[in-house]
Amino acid sequence: MTASVTQWAIPGAKGALIHGATHLPTGDAVAAVVLVHGFKGYKDYGMLGHIAATLANARCIVHRVSLSHSGMGHGHGAFNEALFEKDTWNRGVEDLLALLAAMKNGTLEGGGVPWFLVGHSRGGALSLATAGRHAHDESLGSLRGVVSLSAPARLNGLDPAATEMLMAGGRLPSPSARTAQTLHVGPDWLQEQLDDPKGHDMASLMGRVGVPVLLIHGAEDPTVAPEDAQLLAGYAPDRVRVEFIQGANHVFNTPNPFDMHASPSVQLAHAEAAIVAFVTAR
Repeated sequence: MTASVTQWAIPGAKGALIHGATHLPTGDAVAAVVLVHGFKGYKDYGMLGHIAATLANARCIVHRVSLSHSGMGHGHGAFNEALFEKDTWNRGVEDLLALLAAMKNGTLEGGGVPWFLVGHSRGGALSLATAGRHAHDESLGSLRGVVSLSAPARLNGLDPAATEMLMAGGRLPSPSARTAQTLHVGPDWLQEQLDDPKGHDMASLMGRVGVPVLLIHGAEDPTVAPEDAQLLAGYAPDRVRVEFIQGANHVFNTPNPFDMHASPSVQLAHAEAAIVAFVTAR
């Protein structure tokens, strides 16, 4: 389906490694995409490989990544629990900036073509937050658009009890059904938001994003309400388009693991078509 897929690792936040897989198209590329997973996701999760292969077929360079504090490397192994517990929004932003810098300096392919961030769920919110925080920075000079799939409208959706636990320096359990591990969200995740509320406020961040945004959301998403897409769009209506996929759940009806060469669900195929149209039209 693609000319080649290569795996790599580069330093990310706090020196931890970002693991990635690069899909190179045949012929000249028209764009470069950084494809970002969601909470408890990773580069090989579910639909991400298929999205990457589809974009590569549309002449895009695609870097699908496991962020440095995702706790995951290559493949479908167990999480590194210590890394996962130290994950924060700031560390995710630092990772995305490192990836864009690597494209700019030639460590990763993608220099000389337009860049796009495409993220699922938490990865979508992270992509939007990065584009908002650094809208006028030279580091994002080649960024031409952001696509989110199933992104939440808030960076902090904790209830009062969970907030109190983290404020007291505790940790929140977050079991992984895939690995049967009890992962934890650590206090750093909340503390950085208390220290910098504006830098974690999606209304403010969306208002600063300077590139077009496509919000794709499953109309039947039980994890992140479809209304979240409308909320995000309302923060920057002149730059945002929303596309709801009928019958789609949070992962666009795609199991994990999923063979990137298999036939996609109808819902995933619709989402992929929207992404390809958005990325290749610019």
